[in-house]
Amino acid sequence: MPPSDAVTVPHVTSAQLATKSLCAYYGKRMAIRNVNLEFEARAVTALIGPSGCGKTTLLRCLNRIHEVTRGASVTGEVLLDGENIYAPGVDPVLIRRRIGMVFQRPNPFPTMSIVDNVVAGLRLTGEARRTSERLEIAERVLRQAALWDEVKDKLGRSGLSLSGGQQQRLCIARALAVEPEVLLMDEPASALDPISTAKVEDLMTQLAARYTIVVVTHNMQQAARVSGYTAFMLAQEDGVGEMVEFGATGELFTRPRDRRTEDYLTGRFG
Repeated sequence: MPPSDAVTVPHVTSAQLATKSLCAYYGKRMAIRNVNLEFEARAVTALIGPSGCGKTTLLRCLNRIHEVTRGASVTGEVLLDGENIYAPGVDPVLIRRRIGMVFQRPNPFPTMSIVDNVVAGLRLTGEARRTSERLEIAERVLRQAALWDEVKDKLGRSGLSLSGGQQQRLCIARALAVEPEVLLMDEPASALDPISTAKVEDLMTQLAARYTIVVVTHNMQQAARVSGYTAFMLAQEDGVGEMVEFGATGELFTRPRDRRTEDYLTGRFG
């Protein structure tokens, strides 16, 4: 099987985020190897592949959350607007503000109200100190997250009082409040019911008009519905994840170039 750095990666029209020879480790164990990808600006890119192929690890490398895990490390580059976010002197906290993340399970802060959950990131950065300003930002991003009409009369209630789907959209609003340029989403609908899943998918489509979005999903239909580009990853015989194929979603799903991609999409494995 060809190594990942031999994979032909089509260039996107306008890449805002990219990886070059990216490798990630947990201690001495390599998790992903030589990932070279370009993420189209203001579009949704889906990362697909069977469990254990490194999709979430790759996602966590894109905003330096991976290195928070004890013993975790990265080699290679992640470029945001052409600048390597792993270069010496780069502030990882600033990077995580510019590249926000929404996790697989909703994680509102349990002791905070709905509105305080939304502006929690602003409090950490010392911004939006005035109550009126915080409320203005909260309303704006709750509207962006298609949640305002459902919570506007109960902003003082706990974030945990919301349904699972509402909690996930609350977490999306919280990520948007600090005005990121890129939004990473790790299976954001996997724990949700079909109605809530549809709302999150609609939201991703709407947000792509303003943000570069990278989403990990195990749901092939979801990837086909929401993404403009798709990257297929697969763990090799040594257990290390590599990128097998990347391209426009419609083309990759209907005319995959690699037999392994076709086998995965048609359910022969994974």
